[in-house]
Amino acid sequence: MTAAGSDATGRGAWGRAMAREAVAWPPEETLSLWKREQARLKALVVDRDTEAWQRDAAFSGLQRVGGVDVSFVKGDSVSACASLVVLSYPELEVVYEDCCMVSLTAPYVSGFLAFREVPFLVDAVRRLQEKEPRLVPQVLLVDGNGVLHHRGFGVACHLGVLTDLPCVGVAKKLLQVDGLENDAQHKEKIRLLRAGGDSFPLIGGSGTVLGMVLKSHKHSSKPLYISVGHKISLEAAVRLTRGCCRFRIPEPVRQADIRSRDYIRRTLGVPGPPAPGQERSQKVQRPKLCPQEGSEEPEGYSQVEGLGWSPSPVEAQEWGT
Repeated sequence: MTAAGSDATGRGAWGRAMAREAVAWPPEETLSLWKREQARLKALVVDRDTEAWQRDAAFSGLQRVGGVDVSFVKGDSVSACASLVVLSYPELEVVYEDCCMVSLTAPYVSGFLAFREVPFLVDAVRRLQEKEPRLVPQVLLVDGNGVLHHRGFGVACHLGVLTDLPCVGVAKKLLQVDGLENDAQHKEKIRLLRAGGDSFPLIGGSGTVLGMVLKSHKHSSKPLYISVGHKISLEAAVRLTRGCCRFRIPEPVRQADIRSRDYIRRTLGVPGPPAPGQERSQKVQRPKLCPQEGSEEPEGYSQVEGLGWSPSPVEAQEWGT
């Protein structure tokens, strides 16, 4: 089932709004407020299995897995598309999708990604709960981090607490917090991951296990960084992520990304991907990365092909696009 695409910006004529002014940097009092809100909500995080299906080796009873994504338009720091998809499990077929154009009201600030994106994702979940409650996912996979975060409360935790749904953080790069570093030792451990499903724990300088590094697919050259979001154990989160991978990226997140970018293309009237044989003649543009601070942004930010970026051949193979 497909929810009708919507526009939460209060404006039409998206094709005439390609260039937008940046959202103002928040004052210190706002950052302090955000920190207090994170601390308040962090106390509500449940980092253990809460559902019977999570404790079953085959996830018996799990029927619906959700994925969320926010995609952006290059050169436009305000316009974005928030998407929610629900897939059947274990078939991994899309049974529901909701894409909505939104206007961002907060800038990207390292460690505070949730305040930029989560309100729109919560809205998407609530629309589903109202329209098709039988299709509400039993768990959400989030393109970002959970407890693997500067203050132990990433976007996957934030979304989980506000929706009261089990959430898993699935990041594509290491967030360097609590002494974690993408150094030679870390890279050597990754090299030793041979088969799909191989993993090793991320242990911070505090001695806390913050997540797991997972080789999600046998043909993947890069791992995923899995962390608890809410109402699920790390062990179940890793098994579930692995079980949702047809390619490197788990299918719920992959489908949310594909559909959000496609929705922007269609809404803005931008041509789709080039025809076969034309790809090599077109320059691949990459999204701009955030400052090296272990930011969450590179993981959650998708910029649209034709408007922002397209995957490299290796990335395309791993994403399955």
